[in-house]
Amino acid sequence: GQHVGQQHGGGGQQEGQGAAEDAGAAAAGRPVDEEVSSDSEPESPSALRRRREATAEEELDETPQEKKLRLAKLYLEQLRQYEQEEQEAAAHPENLIGDRLKEDVLEQSGRLQRPVAREVHAPDPACIRVLRGHQLPITCLVISPDDKFIFSASKDGSLIKWDVETGKRLCTVPGGKKGTEERHMGHASHVLCMAISSDGKYLATGDRNKLIMIWDAVTCKRLHIFTGHHDAVSGLSFQKGTHQLYSASHDRCVKVWNVAENAYVETLFGHQDVITGLDSLRRECCVTSGGRDGTVRLWKIPEESQLVFCGHQGSIDCIQLINEEHMVSGADDGSVALWGLTKKKPIALVREAHGIQDDQGLQQPYWISAVAALHSSDLLATGSHSGSVKLWKCGEGFRKLEPLWDIPLVGFINSLKFSAAGDFLVAGVGQEHRLGRWWRIKEAKNSICIIPLKRKAAPPSPKAPDSS
Repeated sequence: GQHVGQQHGGGGQQEGQGAAEDAGAAAAGRPVDEEVSSDSEPESPSALRRRREATAEEELDETPQEKKLRLAKLYLEQLRQYEQEEQEAAAHPENLIGDRLKEDVLEQSGRLQRPVAREVHAPDPACIRVLRGHQLPITCLVISPDDKFIFSASKDGSLIKWDVETGKRLCTVPGGKKGTEERHMGHASHVLCMAISSDGKYLATGDRNKLIMIWDAVTCKRLHIFTGHHDAVSGLSFQKGTHQLYSASHDRCVKVWNVAENAYVETLFGHQDVITGLDSLRRECCVTSGGRDGTVRLWKIPEESQLVFCGHQGSIDCIQLINEEHMVSGADDGSVALWGLTKKKPIALVREAHGIQDDQGLQQPYWISAVAALHSSDLLATGSHSGSVKLWKCGEGFRKLEPLWDIPLVGFINSLKFSAAGDFLVAGVGQEHRLGRWWRIKEAKNSICIIPLKRKAAPPSPKAPDSS
């Protein structure tokens, strides 16, 4: 990818710097549901001091080169450690820690690829479970890291927590009327995106009304409101293993927040059009799809730089990382692209991935409205309004996309997520597209569909790393 220097809204310039308050405020019983704005005052000295203490002093001042060196040393140390573990595991075959550590190191380096796609049976449409509770189209969903719960949101502003096993609603936060966010617990406009932290503690939701709400994922109580975006919030993702949250918006910016500290960190600029989606994994970086500006971008947060990728013809509407080195994106020109983070152009591109629709004699490809990847594996899923969800295999070192199965589902597939263990896929279905009202499919049901994925018997492996 090509490097572009990045403007930062740091130090109270541009966007104004964060809203972390005094350390004493929490102790003094500050209100829980508090607004944090990226337009407010610069951080107080005590908040900065607190952040410095949290991050080791030398880490804060290190150059990108020093950081690379430190991370390389850490990586080598991990390798040495798991070699040692491996020798111990060989002496004690019942000890699987070596395998797990090895898998973790490989996953972080982006080299782990579990070949599961060929093991997946054709899903049985009769086994799809349909959960209904939202009045309007489902726009987004996430699965808890332990695969026990699904959180979903809709254009009606409501938020629902579901029990995967029973399909029951465990908690519902209804949507409110416009302008009632202060009095009312939930969103008062379309919710467009959501994310859950990898420890399952925090849920973040973003809406058309520029707001990000932070929730306690266990109790569904609202904790904070983050303000500062100047248009709809369209993408959210927690960095794995941390409480750092990335948000993307139609205002063309990416913002970084620290949810545990209730603080705004910085703003990143670069996209030339609305950002439609965002994803991140363990590294301190995130990827975004830039709608009609035709680019996918990788934002390297510590280095303050970005890589720009080009390849789709239409508006890029959705993006997902497969591992630390590869990602998949979908566009309204009907194409699905596989990318390696070291190349500017897609490694593989499937045009008209969901076929062509004939709309009143006007032929155009079915838009790709959702993509999903089973993390660190070769299994992908794509959604459109073509009447089916498609499963794909990444072949030949991510250089090929091979279609596997079609799963019949009527409506706009606005969100897709694999469970961490890869034993089911969840689709958020609506009568309309997540971002607009170009068409309406009357016979579709606004629902959550749980699609079981059965595999041919394979040797047992340690539980998959968590997926957000």
